[in-house]
Amino acid sequence: MTLQLLLTASRILPRPSTPVEDGAVLVEGDRILAAGPRAEVTAQASPDAERLDFPGATLMPGLFNAHVHLAFDATREMLPNFLASDDVALRAGAKDRLGQLLRSGVTTVRDLGDRDALGARVRVELAAERIAAPRLLTAGTPLTVPRGHCHFFGGEVTGDGVIRALIDANAADGADVIKVMASGGQITEGGADMWESQFDVRQLQLIVEHAASHGLPVAAHAHGADAIEASVEAGVRTIEHCTWMTGPQQQDRRDGVAKRMADEGIAACSTSSRNWRVLAERMGEELAKNVYGRLSWLEELDVPLLSGTDAGLPGSVFDDPVGALELYEWLGFGKRRILEIATEDSATGLGFGDVTGRLAPGLSADVLVVDGDPLTDLSALRNLRLVLARGSQV
Repeated sequence: MTLQLLLTASRILPRPSTPVEDGAVLVEGDRILAAGPRAEVTAQASPDAERLDFPGATLMPGLFNAHVHLAFDATREMLPNFLASDDVALRAGAKDRLGQLLRSGVTTVRDLGDRDALGARVRVELAAERIAAPRLLTAGTPLTVPRGHCHFFGGEVTGDGVIRALIDANAADGADVIKVMASGGQITEGGADMWESQFDVRQLQLIVEHAASHGLPVAAHAHGADAIEASVEAGVRTIEHCTWMTGPQQQDRRDGVAKRMADEGIAACSTSSRNWRVLAERMGEELAKNVYGRLSWLEELDVPLLSGTDAGLPGSVFDDPVGALELYEWLGFGKRRILEIATEDSATGLGFGDVTGRLAPGLSADVLVVDGDPLTDLSALRNLRLVLARGSQV
């Protein structure tokens, strides 16, 4: 029989909007049995349950990072290092980075670009080795145009048949989402600029429709305003970066497109790591408020927001989710709202709202214990006492 685990603390956050003072969470196996006031939950625990009490601490759901690249090492040489790495080195690096994510409180991760089904294979290996790890959603090889953004992952496509074949291959390899590079990006020399589109609406619709035939959503890398609009028209699930660029330091925020995102539940992932502080200093406050202010604008229009950092790119480390979340605080978001984005909203945006993101009976036992109260001070998230990932203690 699986032993129960009873966690008690000064407060719990079943949801950030519903804090409970003097609370508890009861776990059995990989599931939450109960969460709420200490007396009520304790009464449901079996006599032989393991009991851990954390005075002064907060129990809350595990965090999300909805945009990482486990194949990259976050150094300035991340791309040459990736290109020079063999499969053994890439798998070892990916496992180490998943460990960093987990030890920083991230219990659900979405990898949005690797080669040779790296993420899916690592997921299988970790499960076989019974090693605690975050829940890992993986895209496999992203679709791009010849010599296009991130072509080094091996996803260059030249026509409808090749597009379908790559989607089929990713699905067969265990992908949970299909990634398309709808616009150019900054790490690919010789490719399209960040604001330039790589696929038209018809091609994006084909990608969405064929992915749907496998039951898979589509995530669109889209910096350009035109690429965002085309991706929304095509019906993707998430827009990555969503910077609305039309040229260097130029934006065209399109209210109608954003409102359609809100109406259709198409989420935006900011992909800002703790690097935002350095970038804001370089840009100057006025430009930085404009660039990052798109998140406040999207929030005002009720566009769903996802927590993601693009971890793996230079300086975008895997073990500082709080540094990334502090961007929202700088923009004026309340702490409750920031925690919602990092937990239940990201879960809902990725289609996992009935699996995790909250502390509720029947949901996955993805639980953090942090000293202090993150509703008062976000830095409490750095003071981890315990992490449960699907019931496994870290």
